[in-house]
Amino acid sequence: FNAAWDESGLDDVLAELRRRKLAATFFPTGGFAQEHPAAVRAMAAGHGLGNHSHTHPDFGDLDTEERADEVRRADAAIRAACGAEPLPLFRFPYSATTDASVADVNDLGYAVMEFTADTDGYLGPEGGMTVDRAVSRAVEAFTPGCVIQMHVGSTGDGVVLDARALPRIIDEAHAAGYGIVDLRSFLTAARA
Repeated sequence: FNAAWDESGLDDVLAELRRRKLAATFFPTGGFAQEHPAAVRAMAAGHGLGNHSHTHPDFGDLDTEERADEVRRADAAIRAACGAEPLPLFRFPYSATTDASVADVNDLGYAVMEFTADTDGYLGPEGGMTVDRAVSRAVEAFTPGCVIQMHVGSTGDGVVLDARALPRIIDEAHAAGYGIVDLRSFLTAARA
């Protein structure tokens, strides 16, 4: 789950994950962490935290120094908000990657964690999305190892389609024989 705007769907997402006894990975921006420290603490309680930059810029428009500043400022803000060390995982805003930006993020000690599919639920009804469409986008992408990107906030209308779609996506994943894991499990396996 990305967290860059508001926290309007976070309580519903966390409640559903708790109810199902599932963990997820959240990628807050540093700005989100500064504005919503309690939300980041709630995410960190039982879930992984990655880094989604500080101000959510297009990294293709930044130079190496600006990219490093975005990553480091976000890391510091996430740590300050929750007292936990973020995972060494970075998700690019807008999924805007270039060879140079990936190399810069890797040089800072982060692995790039993009996604197989985005539900596009963040677009909301005004952006032409529905819960059914968000669920379909996730289900159509199901393959072993897939990563589904979702969001905890809205683009301003207060409608968080991903929070509404989450129970159905989990049900569909289980019906198809897939498990749901927090990305921390990949790091633990690699260290073992």
